[in-house]
Amino acid sequence: MSQILIEQKDGIAIVTLNRPEKRNALSPEMLVRLAAFWKEIADDHSVRVVVVTGAGDQAFSSGGDMGSLIPLMMRTRAPVGEWEERFAADRKQLGAALLRNATFFKPVIAAINGHAHAGGAEFVMSTDLRVMSSQATMAVTEVRRGLIASGGSLVRMARQVPWAHAMELLLLGEPVSAQQALAMGLVNRVVPPDQVMATALDLARRVSLGAPVALEKTKEVMVRSNGRPLEEAFAIETQCTKENAAMDDAKEGSRAFMEKRPPVFRGRAAK
Repeated sequence: MSQILIEQKDGIAIVTLNRPEKRNALSPEMLVRLAAFWKEIADDHSVRVVVVTGAGDQAFSSGGDMGSLIPLMMRTRAPVGEWEERFAADRKQLGAALLRNATFFKPVIAAINGHAHAGGAEFVMSTDLRVMSSQATMAVTEVRRGLIASGGSLVRMARQVPWAHAMELLLLGEPVSAQQALAMGLVNRVVPPDQVMATALDLARRVSLGAPVALEKTKEVMVRSNGRPLEEAFAIETQCTKENAAMDDAKEGSRAFMEKRPPVFRGRAAK
C-alpha cells in the first residue's frame, strides 16, 4: 500500500501519511510522493483546501526515518531501491514535500492526530490551521540528535510564535503538550483524539466556501508580505487584489449577495 494516501471530495483534498507501524516516520517514498502531490495540486482550482494527517492514533509523524531518510540526507550510505534512488537524485524534494517554500498558496490544515516530532513538527509549521489531539505532543528534537531543524521551522517559528517560545522549542528540543502548544499559539484547536479529523474537516468545509483564487491570493499576501517593510507589503497586497479582481468569482460573489443566493465559484478569469 502507498505510504501516502490521497482522497478528494467537495473541494477538499485529504493527505494521509500512511506508515502507522513506523509512527509515520518520513521515508524517501513519502517525500517523493508528497513533493509530486503539492506540484500537481497547486494549479487545480477544484481543490480549495488540503487537510494533512497521519494514519493511526499514535503519531502525526515522528520525523525523518533514521534508518533510511537521514542516512541519505547525510550521504552516509548509497540509496537502495527505487524510492531511495528517486529521492537521492534530487534531495531538494525534502523541502518541497514539507512545503519549505513561499510559493504554495492553497490553505493547508493539519489534523495532528498524535505526536508531531522533529520533521513532523516542521511539517505542522508549514500549515495554516492546526487541530491537535489533546493527547499529542509537539517537539523539534533535532539538536538532541546533533542536527539542526532544516525543514523550515528555524525560519518560520519566530514568525509564528513569540521569540521566547520559539527559542524554548528549538533549543531545548523537548516535547510540549497540546495545551502548551495552544497557549503558545502553535495550534488553533485542541480536541479529544476522536474529534481531531472531524474538527479539521469542519474547518476545511468552512474554508472551502471561499472562492478558490480569493483564498489563494489571501494566503499569498500573508506569506509574501511577512516581514517586509510596509510599502513593499502593501504593493504585494495591491498586486494580488488586482489579480483577484480579474476573476469571474469576484463579480459572482457580489451578484450572489445581492440576489440572496449561495455563490457559485469557478476559479477562472473573467472574459
